[in-house]
Amino acid sequence: MSQFVAAACQMDSQDDKQENIDRALGFVDDAVAAGADFVAFPEMMSYIGPKDRYPEVAESVDGELVQQFADKAREHDVYVHTGSFFEHIPDSDRVYNTSVLLDPEGNVLDTYRKVHLFDIEIDGDVEYEESARVAPGDEAVTVETDLATFGLSICYDLRFPNLYQTLAHRGANVLLVPSAFTMFTGKDHWEPLLRARAIETQSYVIAPGQIGDKPSAPQAYGRTMIVDPWGNVISKAKDQPETITATLDFDYLDETRRELQSLRHTRSDVYELP
Repeated sequence: MSQFVAAACQMDSQDDKQENIDRALGFVDDAVAAGADFVAFPEMMSYIGPKDRYPEVAESVDGELVQQFADKAREHDVYVHTGSFFEHIPDSDRVYNTSVLLDPEGNVLDTYRKVHLFDIEIDGDVEYEESARVAPGDEAVTVETDLATFGLSICYDLRFPNLYQTLAHRGANVLLVPSAFTMFTGKDHWEPLLRARAIETQSYVIAPGQIGDKPSAPQAYGRTMIVDPWGNVISKAKDQPETITATLDFDYLDETRRELQSLRHTRSDVYELP
């Protein structure tokens, strides 16, 4: 397929899990009505609230949450990326921050667990420690589909360009970055980082974000956007929950990679690329 319509859903998820899921399922209906072939959601789509409840709201990949999105994918014959949710880890007090990509038949194509966790320690004092509640994944994931080859990531991963170079060299031409960037960092870093990842990998970037005040978490920045392989922002959300769409054109992507061949010039003999 040389083109498809992608939708990115900006959400204001709170601490009522099923209410968040119901809103997300409604966004799939809206996206399909707007012509979408692919629908993506933000980080922590299903729950943002007190951290001690993470194990309580966590599910397995074959649980009810994913099944509800699988049913919706089948209903509309679209690909759905769940954004991230908390995945239960047997015999552990921690959870994974996990995303799932579903095909139009509702099949789970692959699963990605957030690799980079947001831990901040300043002058010996812990300011924020995601790893206290969340276990890191250990695998870069690409998923080949009829639409594109997707490279999966989540939020804080955005600050680590080697991950995206790895995804691109494995064939990814669309990068997914479901996020819950804070207002403090998002206002300065969100768009520059997304555009940089698009330019460096000559890929489309789909970045659904959280927005709004959150229980037990900093205010989320929003500004969900879709970026093209030249680094142009081709669709951006307003400061409210909503769905944005853009047409991804792979003839244009191929032309960009032909005319600026930086992916071919990677010097793994000089620097390390995992």
